[in-house]
This record gives sequence, C-alpha cells and structure tokens, in this order.
Amino acid sequence: MAGWLNFRSLNQEGIVFAISVVLFVAAAIGLPGFIDANNLVAIIRSVSVLGILALGMAVVIIGRGIDLSAVAIMAMSVAWYLQLLNSGTPDGLAFAYVLAGVLAIGLLNGFLVAYADVPAIFVTLATGSFVFGYVRSQLITQDAVPVPQGHWVELLGGLRFLDVPIEVFVFAGLAFLFFLFLRCTKWGRYIYFAGDNPVAARNIGIPVRPMLVLRYVLSAFVALIAGLLTAASLHSINTRVVNSTLLYDIVLVAVIGGIGLSGGRGGVRNVLVGAALIGILLNAMTIIDIPLLYQNLIKAAILLGAIIVDGIINPRDEQTAQQGDI
Repeated sequence: MAGWLNFRSLNQEGIVFAISVVLFVAAAIGLPGFIDANNLVAIIRSVSVLGILALGMAVVIIGRGIDLSAVAIMAMSVAWYLQLLNSGTPDGLAFAYVLAGVLAIGLLNGFLVAYADVPAIFVTLATGSFVFGYVRSQLITQDAVPVPQGHWVELLGGLRFLDVPIEVFVFAGLAFLFFLFLRCTKWGRYIYFAGDNPVAARNIGIPVRPMLVLRYVLSAFVALIAGLLTAASLHSINTRVVNSTLLYDIVLVAVIGGIGLSGGRGGVRNVLVGAALIGILLNAMTIIDIPLLYQNLIKAAILLGAIIVDGIINPRDEQTAQQGDI
C-alpha cells in the first residue's frame, strides 16, 4: 500500500522533464549532428505548431473535455482562406469569412457539450468530420491549396529573428498569454474549478456552461493560428493532414506533459515539457532513420503508457466517469 501511495505522489511533469534531459544528452553523445545549431532550431520549429495546438487542447482538457476537431479546423479553415484569396476575394473579407466560420464551429462545439449535454468526444469527432467533408467537397477544389505569391502569409514564413523562425516566437508568446490567462485571471481559475468539480463550481456561482463554450472557442481560434503558421512555413496547406497522426500527437503532448485527463490539473508548463520530449524523440528517431510506421507505433505506446500513468496519478472520480467527456 505504501508503494502505491508513493507512486501516486510522483510528479509526472518532473519525470518527463528528467527523461527529456536524459534523452537529449544521450542523443547529443550518440547521434551525429544532433547538437548542431541548425538541428536544434529544427527541433524547436517542429514542435511549435504542435505546441500551439496543444495549448488549445490543454485548456479544454483542464476543463474536463477534449477537442477532436482541432486539426480539421486548422487545415480546412486555412485551406478555405487560401482558396478565397486565389479566387480573387479581398483579403480582409476572406479572413472575416474564415474567422466567423472558425468561431461558429467553436461555439457549436461548446453549445452542444455545455447545453445539450452531448459527450465532447462525440461532438468534436462529428464536427471535425463535418468540417473536413463540407470544406473539401464544397469550398475548395484540391487537397493542397497554395499561398498566393507575395501574400503576407508567405512573407510570414520567411521571417526570422536571430536566425530563429517566427513560429517559435509565436508559440512562446501564446504560451505566455495562456499562462497569464490560466493563472492570473478569474476566468482561468474558473476553468480549474469547473474541471475539478463542475457541480461544486456551479453551486458557488461560477458560470460553468458559458466557460465551457469559451474553452472550445479558444481551441478553435488557436487552431486557426496554427494553420496560418503551417501555411506560412510550407507556402501551402495540405488538407490530408486531417487524416494523419497529428491529432494524436497533440493529445500526446498534453497528456505526457502532465495535463490530468480527470480535469482541473495542469498548465502551460506541462505543455512545454511534453512538447520538448516529443520534439527530441521525433528528431532522434528521424536521425536514426526509423521508418514512419515504427515511429507511430512508438508514439502510440508512449501515449498508452501516459494515459495509464495519468489514470493512477490523477484517478477519475465518479462524476468524471458519468460525464463521459474523455
């Protein structure tokens, strides 16, 4: 019994940080070119968009939810935006259309979860599938939509400061803003209260349902930012990313970093730690030339292990199991 309690008391964030340091040192010693400055920048850049998406996912998970529509919103909103630009729609009008659509999906997700009491996993899975199917069949003409030459999105992809790509600074800036929101505002504290015990939070007057809607709107908006940065980096957006493992990578970053699936636990620091570990691991596997199939298998095993550990460290209470959000 004592051993079980000691295991429960472990700090997952500290464990993952220690593993990241050990893995980094081992890779630096054993893999040629790993500690090259360009490779280190590539590691940070590779997890920037993933980390941005994980920030939105973290806010939702902290409040006892999940957003499986994030990648679909990211890819399809930007694909529609670029399609509108390529067809001659003025930039401001095109962006207004897309922003309104993104916020509408976030509001729909939040409304169905908060007011219709539909489990979040089913709501967001359905809206993600709808967004992908509708945009691909009705609003765009091809899987990969290019950025118009000379557009600000293309220029954004070329911006660098101290030879570091701009998306790294955007990730850092968003992480800081999310930290301030969660830790220094009453709305951020409401998310923790509602995630820890929504019934008690409602009883003391916290607007649990409106705050739940806000979380999904934030997640959708962050997905749009991540999509714009992806298009800026690649000079296009490929909608097939919706069918990739990116969604699982987002959940992996949040969960392995220590965001409690039972709600009410975790923060921006956990996302940063999770992103660091995954970035180092993916880069090392790429240098070793491990096939993508086996990389996905390794990531899946890590995610499964992280979920098991989370279930032990942050046990689900009866109310969480009844809610069925995750």
